Amino acid sequence: MADPSEISTVVAHALDVDVVAAVRLGGGDVAESFRVELADGRSVFAKTHRDPPPHFFTTEAAGLEWLRAADAALVAEVLAVGDDPAHLVLGWIDETRHSRADDEVFGRQLAAVHRAGAPSFGRADRRTTGSLGVPNDPCDTWAEFYAERRLLPLAQLAMDRHVLPAATVRELEAVAARLDQFGAADEPPSRLHGDLWAGNRVVDTEGRSWLIDPAAHGGHREFDLAMMQLFGGFAPETFVGYQDAHPLADGWRDRVPLHQLAPLTVHAIKFGGGYVAATQRALHATLSL
Repeated sequence: MADPSEISTVVAHALDVDVVAAVRLGGGDVAESFRVELADGRSVFAKTHRDPPPHFFTTEAAGLEWLRAADAALVAEVLAVGDDPAHLVLGWIDETRHSRADDEVFGRQLAAVHRAGAPSFGRADRRTTGSLGVPNDPCDTWAEFYAERRLLPLAQLAMDRHVLPAATVRELEAVAARLDQFGAADEPPSRLHGDLWAGNRVVDTEGRSWLIDPAAHGGHREFDLAMMQLFGGFAPETFVGYQDAHPLADGWRDRVPLHQLAPLTVHAIKFGGGYVAATQRALHATLSL
């Protein structure tokens, strides 16, 4: 566990400013987070990691900057980043509860982020995202990307770690083999957040939504929307705003389980328990389309 004095030293050096105090924050199952008060009156959010994968924070920072470049939604500002020592320093966001009006605006902003597009499915830098290190090598089509970079690698991991029954692994492989049959497979690559559960959207005291903690890549836009529905936390107005701004292909709600297969399998591999059954339910719903 990192000591506040250590992150204070890192932040002071990275920003060339004295640090007044550093307070450890809760939450997060990978990195350690702190609120750091600076001598110039600013507060910043800082993260560190004792044993990170290669390029851990620089990959996250690149994703934040890529989302910011869409000029469509507010994205946490990267103030400093480095891999040795591992750290990421972001502008501080004072959070509050959000309203339904905020939700509709966010839906429209997310639609604009997606519309900004991506050069391919995956990432140009080929860097992995997420703790399981699934590949992000570029692909020309969504079917190739979701099969070769998500479902099949995850199926192999689940089999190697004896997490999913063999029959469930075979069903994942069967879905991967027929992705062009579920509809909307010809969508161009969208600019995705990639891990858009409710905790990765922060609303500030002015009611503005900010994106944090991305697993950014080029992908199918229905993936972000499916992830938003996996754990709840997004009001119906969010999807109304999105649909008004950037209408989805027919049948998108029926494909939610298809796009949830990857994150559910990740959670089954990492945590087991009810995620195994949830993965199986999503598979059965998908195979019945």
